[in-house]
Amino acid sequence: MSETMLSEKEGQKVTPTKDPTTDPVKDKSQTPPVSRRSGSQTKLVIALALLVAVAAGVYALYMHFRDRVSSDDANVDAHISAIAPKITGNVLDVAVLDNQQVKAGQVLVRIDPRDYQVAVDVAKAAVAQAEGQLQAARVAVPWVSGTTESGTSVADAQLADAQTEVERARAEYDQANTSDVAYAQSNVASKQADNERAQADLARMKPLVDKTEISRQQYDSYVAAAKMADSDLHGAQQQLSSAQQEAAIRKAKLDSAVSKVNTAKAQVASSQANRKQVDVRNADAGTAAAALQAARARLAAAELTLSYTDIAAPVDGVVTRKSVEVGQMVQPGQGLMTVITPDVWVTANFKETQLAGVKPGQKAEIHVDMYGKSVFGHVDSIADSTGSRMSLLPPENATGNFVKVVQRIPVKILVDQTDGLILRPGMNVDVTIFTR
Repeated sequence: MSETMLSEKEGQKVTPTKDPTTDPVKDKSQTPPVSRRSGSQTKLVIALALLVAVAAGVYALYMHFRDRVSSDDANVDAHISAIAPKITGNVLDVAVLDNQQVKAGQVLVRIDPRDYQVAVDVAKAAVAQAEGQLQAARVAVPWVSGTTESGTSVADAQLADAQTEVERARAEYDQANTSDVAYAQSNVASKQADNERAQADLARMKPLVDKTEISRQQYDSYVAAAKMADSDLHGAQQQLSSAQQEAAIRKAKLDSAVSKVNTAKAQVASSQANRKQVDVRNADAGTAAAALQAARARLAAAELTLSYTDIAAPVDGVVTRKSVEVGQMVQPGQGLMTVITPDVWVTANFKETQLAGVKPGQKAEIHVDMYGKSVFGHVDSIADSTGSRMSLLPPENATGNFVKVVQRIPVKILVDQTDGLILRPGMNVDVTIFTR
């Protein structure tokens, strides 16, 4: 029975084995219909199986490509540092070759430093001179301050003495001009009156003595009294003259004392003016300090320029496009070589219709054409504009005929691990981003 069923499934007619227990008439009548039904069922099962397999394959492909976007418009990028001099000079030494590995700070090119060393020496001499001038200015400030302060003190003391002398001379002059002269004048007036009375008495007595009405002795007493009164008058007049002369002397002393006061005041004013020299010296010291700072700045600039004679690598990397040779005269900004860093990334230009689900941090597969192998990375960032907008001549859709073209937006992808593959800037790669 099993052999019969196997033959039927294979679609072949096989004569069944006779069974003594089976009715021959019944077997002949049932065998053909069973064979036809079995063949149809087999075909249906096969068709259904193929349909299910195709559907499963389509679903698998859909599920596989649903959560990923790909682009073959992608290249490897890296930091490319252009090496150029900042000064003019002759090249003394080129310390590297093309495609040589270099470290940051390693000297690549040396320029003749002699001219710039001379400038540094001149700047150092200027700094030394400025330091000397500043030191001298700072020393002069306390010296001038002490000298002028002493002169001011002396002038103030002399002025005070002269003013005291003026007061004393004025008091003596006032006394001589008022009390002494007034007393002498009153004494002269008194003596004048006594003299006039004595002369009058003598004049009255003279006729009497001539008539012998009085004795000669009495007359002589009047004569003596008249002479004494006249002598007293002369003495009082001399005292008045002496008092007036003393007053004049006191006046001269007062004038001299006043003159001394004026002189002392002038000296005080001169001393005060000299005190302003302290401010001048302070200003000179400030100017010298500023000059020293300027000289030091020029020295720093000269030393900085001298340091430019050694051109060093700014980063670790590989030298390429070397175009400088020993003895060459270089100019500021002239390209000498470039240094490419080992830190690389991939810039993939995706269609704008592909980036709806792309976000930073998503995993990415990078297929390198050079090796035919893939490495993995992740999305770092997405550019804020399309590549065409940042081109040298961006499209101007507001003029002319407009044709809508799907734009591409750069996506930066960092390589997580290279698996030993060397990635160089400019290499073509295919990028697939897994959006989920």
